[in-house]
Amino acid sequence: MLPTPLFTNQIQISMKKTPLLLALFIATVLSLSAQDKADSTINALIRKYGLQQSQVMEIAGWLTDVYGPRLTGSPMLDKATDWTLGQLKSWGLDAVHTEAWGPFGRGWELKHFEMHALSPAYFPVEAWPKAWSPSTNGPVSGEVVYLDATSVEDLEKYKGKLKGKFVMTDTLRATEPWFEGTAKRRDAQELLDLANASTPAARGRRNFRGRNNDLARQITELLYAEQPLALIDRSFKGDQGTVFVQGARAKEGSAYSEKAEVLPQVTIAVEQYNRIFRMLKKGIPVQLSMDLSTDYTNPDGMEHNIIAEIPGTDLKDEVVMFGGHFDSWQAGTGATDNAAGSAVMMEVARILMETIKESGVHPRRTLRLALWTGEEQGLLGSAAYVGQHFAEMKDRAVQSVKPEQAKVSAYFNLDNGTGKIRGVYMQGNDKVAPIFRPWLDAFRDLDASTLTLSNTGGTDHQSFDRVGIPGFQFIQDPIDYDTRTHHSNMDVYDQLIADDLKQAATIIASFVWHTAQRNDLLPRKPLELAGASAGGK
Repeated sequence: MLPTPLFTNQIQISMKKTPLLLALFIATVLSLSAQDKADSTINALIRKYGLQQSQVMEIAGWLTDVYGPRLTGSPMLDKATDWTLGQLKSWGLDAVHTEAWGPFGRGWELKHFEMHALSPAYFPVEAWPKAWSPSTNGPVSGEVVYLDATSVEDLEKYKGKLKGKFVMTDTLRATEPWFEGTAKRRDAQELLDLANASTPAARGRRNFRGRNNDLARQITELLYAEQPLALIDRSFKGDQGTVFVQGARAKEGSAYSEKAEVLPQVTIAVEQYNRIFRMLKKGIPVQLSMDLSTDYTNPDGMEHNIIAEIPGTDLKDEVVMFGGHFDSWQAGTGATDNAAGSAVMMEVARILMETIKESGVHPRRTLRLALWTGEEQGLLGSAAYVGQHFAEMKDRAVQSVKPEQAKVSAYFNLDNGTGKIRGVYMQGNDKVAPIFRPWLDAFRDLDASTLTLSNTGGTDHQSFDRVGIPGFQFIQDPIDYDTRTHHSNMDVYDQLIADDLKQAATIIASFVWHTAQRNDLLPRKPLELAGASAGGK
């Protein structure tokens, strides 16, 4: 019988190859497969605690209903951190602590918000203030003005006319019915396309010069000179009660910078934004009222990642890391982004502790759980950790590596919503394919079977991949992550799928365990240092 394919598509061996080469190929793959054969006894225990005796939804409930949202720098994030530290200690993990990074800047807490249309007819306005918006110091009211400017010259007509007004900054956005629904799972063709993907090209460093054009700069200068009551937008997506909202924009720099100047900013549900916009276009004045109360918090400007360990044995100086980001945005309770990933990774730690207790078998390498803050502002927490422990960085370019870098076998991450795991993004590291294949095959019955060379971005495994540590994000079913829950007011506990999170925790626990038990560290891609090249193992 031929070996199991390294990817979901079939390995095709040319019949023109000599029998000797074919025999050597098969022998090599079989040897690799035997070396990394999944431990069925341990996997049975992992399934028991992950699928039959799961606590992942209980964990997620605390992180969302009780301690959500968890905006970086906010008091609620601190409360969630304290609860999590206590929970990890109660499960028996070692070295449970936080590690400071920063300075980040000021935090933000929403104390009260309400918005109403007063004329031409009353209606409550469904809206959310953007994070780091300042207070209005009590109720305020005023007319709405649509800032319609396509050139610098257009701005002249608004000078001296915006103070005491609500300024709309977006045009009308049409909506369409969701005839096919907003949620989906990956189909066979999509998974096959991922499996067949070629090695990704190296990504150049992004250059943002020219992003802020002269018109945008002068609009900002006008608004901050005029000091309107608030800026109003309707986001580029979201409808039927879903409002996507993130952070406010400052006059200069980041809104969370300690001395940043920020106007009150609000995102309104698109249907109500469109209604107001259409009335203004008809020449009908619209008056709004708003009461916004917020506090700036986090006086020392520092933030903290959560770290905990399960000690290793004969290879205890080497580490297998797993984690996800702990922070969220402010409108929902941060459920799919990313209490789901945090709860799953905490559950992985609990599953492995229970497995160790029942089996009496301990991991060879130390297992380290990490929950990151500041991810939503640009992977800040994980980047700081990597810089503290693994590499000298300058503008996120690797200058040199530190001794600890060579001791980390892998970092596994989860941060793409509530959907079940369908496989692994290998980030262009083809050498891990024959290692991961038997581990993943052990969960084909749970619909996980795809390995892809493709990269995926936007989350914390990139901080590790950047410094030469194998960093992996799992392929997940999208469900309605982009269409409904990601950074929206609908990102709440009720959007989590229990069976999917149980499946994810079970598979990740197995991957972490088997990575810890190998004789060797996982193979690495070559690492490009700034101004030099360093080979990977």
